Amino acid sequence: MTLRQRITTTEGLFAVVVSMVVLLVLPARYFVDATFGVTTVMLAAAFLTAVSPRPNLTSRSVFVGFSSAALLYALFYVGNTAMKLAGFPNASGPSGASIYSLISSTANPFAIQVSVLAFDAAGFEAFFRGTLQAKLSAKLGIAACPIVAVLDAAIHVVTLNPLWVTTTFVADLVWGLTYAVGRDLSSSLLSHFIWDVAIFVVRPIR
Repeated sequence: MTLRQRITTTEGLFAVVVSMVVLLVLPARYFVDATFGVTTVMLAAAFLTAVSPRPNLTSRSVFVGFSSAALLYALFYVGNTAMKLAGFPNASGPSGASIYSLISSTANPFAIQVSVLAFDAAGFEAFFRGTLQAKLSAKLGIAACPIVAVLDAAIHVVTLNPLWVTTTFVADLVWGLTYAVGRDLSSSLLSHFIWDVAIFVVRPIR
C-alpha cells in the first residue's frame, strides 16, 4: 500500500467536514489560524485519496481562470446591488458580518491576507474539485458540479447565515463549471484565488 492510498474519499470527506464545522463555530479571533489548519486538512485529504490531479498551468487554464473570476465577481457585484435596491435587510448572520471579512481585517498584514487566501483556494479546489468532483464526474458528468456545490453550502449552514450559504453555493457552482470547462485544476484554483483577493482585499463588495 502506497502513501497515496491510505484513506478513502469518504474518510477524507469526513475529516474535511469536521474541520470545516470546527472552523465555522470557533470564536472569530481564531478564524485566520484555523483556516490554515482546515486547508491543510483539505490538501492532505486530496493527496491521500490519490484522486486529486496535479495542476497543469497552461495558457488555456490561465484564460479560463481569469475569465471565471471576473464573471463571478460581476455576479456578486450585480447581486449585491440588486439586494440593496430591493431593500433587503442585512443577511450577514448573528455575527453582524461575514466571517470572511476577518481575513481583510486591518489587524492582519497584507502578506497574511494573501497567504490565507492562497491556502483557501488551494485546499478547497484540491479537495472539492480535484477529489470530489473528479470522482463524481466519472459517473455523473456535469451534474457533479451542483452536487459538490450543494455539499459545500450545506456545511456552511452551521454559520446560521443564509446569505453565506447561498453565496457559497453560487461560488462553488461557478468553480465547478470552471474546472469542467478548463479540464484542469489550475483553472478553478486560479479563479478561486483571484476572486478571493479581489473581493476580500483589493475591492471588497459592501
